[in-house]
This record gives sequence, C-alpha cells and structure tokens, in this order.
Amino acid sequence: MATEDLGKTNWSQSVGGVCIKDGKVLLARHTYGAGKGMLIIPGGYVDFGETPEETLVREYLEETGVTVKAGKLIGMRFSAKDWYAVFEAKYVKGEARSDGDENDKVVWMDIEEALTDETVPDLTKKMIRCAVTGEGFELIPYESKTPGRNLYAYLRSEK
Repeated sequence: MATEDLGKTNWSQSVGGVCIKDGKVLLARHTYGAGKGMLIIPGGYVDFGETPEETLVREYLEETGVTVKAGKLIGMRFSAKDWYAVFEAKYVKGEARSDGDENDKVVWMDIEEALTDETVPDLTKKMIRCAVTGEGFELIPYESKTPGRNLYAYLRSEK
C-alpha cells in the first residue's frame, strides 16, 4: 500500500460496535441513507492503514463522544465485495452526544426496549442479542511476521 493511501477510506471494510453500560445500549439515530431515522449501533468505514479495532474507537468517539475499547468480535457480515465486523465496544469514558452530522440523536436505551423498538433495525437487534450473551470470538495473541494482523477465535471455557 502506498503512503498516500493512508487515511483514505476503504469503502469495502466497515465496523460497528455494541456498547452496553448499566443495562443500556448506546444507539445513534442516522441522518442519511438506508438507516435514516433509525437507531443503530455506531460504526463506520475503515481507513487504509487502520485496523478494524482502531476504526471502532475512532468512529465511536467521532459519532458519540464516547471512548470505547474493542472487545470480542461478536458478528461478521460479508460478501464477495465487502465485509462488516461487529465488536463488543467496552465503555471507557465520555458523555454521549450527537455529532450533529451523521446522527441527530445519541441515546442510552434500555436493552429490552431496544430489542422491541420499531426504529431499531433487525441487524442492530441481532448484534445487541449477541453482545448480551457474552459469547464471541476473542483476540488471541500469536506471532506473525506481518504487523497489524490479529487472530480472533472462539474458545469455550472448560467447565
């Protein structure tokens, strides 16, 4: 990848994150596109030179004013032309607020309400359910000769 590509948007790679705090999930009401008027999980497109985890942190801060850390990978949607990865977004700090551009409202909504609200799309509801179960693919350290590669795997705890 050329240096001039850094910071440019990779329109075929995107991420989202489910942030749960005190029994509530953070949702943003979109102002454009297919999600206009819908309360969805924050996220966005990956920039070249950026990992999906870095994108999650950047997009959350830009869109909601909340700092998160990427947790488990809880969902993945992909096709021959693109992919969308959804992470558990662990709350770090910040007061939720709208960015006044991509969204016009950011709210902490009760999880049960979000799962029945008509303005929350099915994909967001499914990802909230995945986050609530606590299961997902965890980041597992491994040695790679190529920087920036991460391995996520699902490990069942032995009981």
